[in-house]
Amino acid sequence: MLIGELSRRTGVHAHQLRYYEAQGLLEPDRGANGYREYTDDAVLTVGQIRNLLEAGLSTQEIAYMLPCAIGAAPDFESCPELLDLLRARLHGLDEHIDTLARSRQALHDYIASTEQRVSHRYPACDATTLEPAPA
Repeated sequence: MLIGELSRRTGVHAHQLRYYEAQGLLEPDRGANGYREYTDDAVLTVGQIRNLLEAGLSTQEIAYMLPCAIGAAPDFESCPELLDLLRARLHGLDEHIDTLARSRQALHDYIASTEQRVSHRYPACDATTLEPAPA
């Protein structure tokens, strides 16, 4: 099938499919006319790529993992290096979430302390909007 058909069958734009090819994730054949020609297996591969991207993996990580992928989810063949990669990515996400949670709490604290100061300074105002409080 040509790239337009693969795009229709997967819902992925042709320019994204060309990007996946440039990243080594898809390997179409070339017809005599130079057009990309994909097998039916490419539909499954594109689905796997999309699912792995949604999991937050980079195209470089996906290129490493894709040969071990089986099924649409995808599932993976047992491989210690693959588990190490997934665990490292999960650890990085956990660290990022912890950093975001600390930032969120700091912002809450700044807002609360600022609102408290405003309400002490302007008791007749609503500290969240700095407008006169309803009577």
